[in-house]
Amino acid sequence: MKAVILAGGGGTRLWPLSTQEKPKQFQCLTSDKTMLEETVERLDFLKPEDIYIAINEDHLAFTQELCPQISRKNIIIEPALRDTASCIGFAAGIIEKRHPGEVMCVIYADHLIKNKKEFQEKLEEAAEIAKKEETLNIVEVTAKEPNTNYGYVKIKNELSPNVFELDSFKEKPDIETAEEFIKSGDYLWNTGMYVWKAKTLLSHYEKLQPEAHSKILMMMEVYDTEMEMDIIREIYPTLEKTSIDYAIMEKVDPKEVRIIKANDLGWSDIGNWEAIWEELTTTPEETIKRGSVEMLDCKGCLIYGDTKTPVKAIGLEDVVIINTKDGLIVCKKDQSKRIKDLL
Repeated sequence: MKAVILAGGGGTRLWPLSTQEKPKQFQCLTSDKTMLEETVERLDFLKPEDIYIAINEDHLAFTQELCPQISRKNIIIEPALRDTASCIGFAAGIIEKRHPGEVMCVIYADHLIKNKKEFQEKLEEAAEIAKKEETLNIVEVTAKEPNTNYGYVKIKNELSPNVFELDSFKEKPDIETAEEFIKSGDYLWNTGMYVWKAKTLLSHYEKLQPEAHSKILMMMEVYDTEMEMDIIREIYPTLEKTSIDYAIMEKVDPKEVRIIKANDLGWSDIGNWEAIWEELTTTPEETIKRGSVEMLDCKGCLIYGDTKTPVKAIGLEDVVIINTKDGLIVCKKDQSKRIKDLL
């Protein structure tokens, strides 16, 4: 199995710490290691030569500094930000050219996963299914609360322990709908962790996205040649900017998909400041601070002072304050998901 780590995102919902110059996957958010380093370490059941990292070209130096064990030839450069359908299809083309018939898994550099053992077990289980059935497989997690920040999948027909057929994908719901999802027990959080044969995915591109498929084939033809970057820089930006969900997963016959349920993965996409606070705290009143910060009578706050300018807060409750050289954000904790809209 080959692993493709998607590390080209912008992480705008964690502005101003996460910026285009240095997005969240290159930041230390929940430990003393960057999220990219944690992701690579989580794949230690694979050899370094089996791990690929897809990045924006501007972040090549960061990536090589943080992950010296990953060869430069295994770092996939995205010449333009064209969302996950383009990136994953391109990566599948590279892997199929270099390793015909190989299984690939797709994971994100900016997701938190606490249970490495179950993570590895589920990837290997999904890889075996991909080899035998040539299906598109997704490792999903038990929805433990009515979270409106995540997409969901509805499952049906348990084929074997914790392996299900797909009923349908569901967009991020409102709170009432999310509560109904949890009550039914038929819904899982959609992690976007995919496992399939590269050639299987490419066959679906050929059927569902023929224009993208033809462009991927053109780039495959020149990959690992002297013409590689010139041709890719010409073709890649012309790919449609869309997600793998819209381009492939929501159009494919659900019978072609398998859902592998993880029960205790400890997964979070760390999508906003409230999610980080939740990961770092154990009680509703606990306050998290970093840097030059002083607080008096504050509850449930997250305050980062990443400049020499001191941050002082008094009598605040459930507030986020993030002060960096790139900007200052002050908001209610439960409103931090709206930072992307503000930007």
